[in-house]
Formats: sequence, structure tokens, C-alpha cells
Amino acid sequence: MGAVTFDTLEFVMTLKKAGVPEQQAEAFSIAVRDSHETADLATRADLREYDSAIRHDIEKLGTSLRHEMASLESSLRHEMTGLESRLRHEITDLRKDMHALGQSMVIKLGSLVVVAVGVLVTVLKLQ
Repeated sequence: MGAVTFDTLEFVMTLKKAGVPEQQAEAFSIAVRDSHETADLATRADLREYDSAIRHDIEKLGTSLRHEMASLESSLRHEMTGLESRLRHEITDLRKDMHALGQSMVIKLGSLVVVAVGVLVTVLKLQ
């Protein structure tokens, strides 16, 4: 923190002009000076310095956040591409399985029809 300037001589002179005895004026001056020395006051220069430091920290944090967000976006895009690829592969496999199942059903149904026709012909011949 910056020091607050206090002109003790001018303070004593002002008090003396107002009719305060010199010893009392000097005592007042010392008391005021001591209070300024022990007070933890911020000057305008201190505030400008802290303002500048805070702005710098915020800017640095913003840059860091933008970088992290870009990295996260890239990572998510990569993961989504991988998921999409696996999903397409699974759909293709499912289509192949459905096609094979359909063919198997046709063969079984055809066999059933052949057997049914055979049974029907046999029954008709036996009558």
C-alpha cells in the first residue's frame, strides 16, 4: 500500500493561525501523522495497480478457458466420430443378420410347404 502524504509543518501552522497553542498543535500533528502511518489505506496508485493486475489475471484466465474449451470440443468431436463409426458398423452387421435370418426363414417356410404338399398328396392317394 502507498503512503499517505501528510505535511506536519503545514498542519501545525494552520492550527497556530487558528489560535491553538504551539505545543498542542505539534501534539495534534504527531497524533494525525501516527494515525496515517498505522492506517492501512490504499492510494489511487494502489487501486490502479490492483485494477491492472486483476484485469491481467482475468484476461489470462479467459485465454486459458478458451484453450480448454477448444481442446474439449476437439476431444468430443473425435469421440463422436468414433461412436458414429461403430454405430454404422453395428447397423451394417444387423442388416446382414436380418438378411440371413430372412433367407433362413424363406428356406424353412419353403421346406414346410414342400412337406405339407407331400403329406397332402399322400393323403389324397390313400383315399
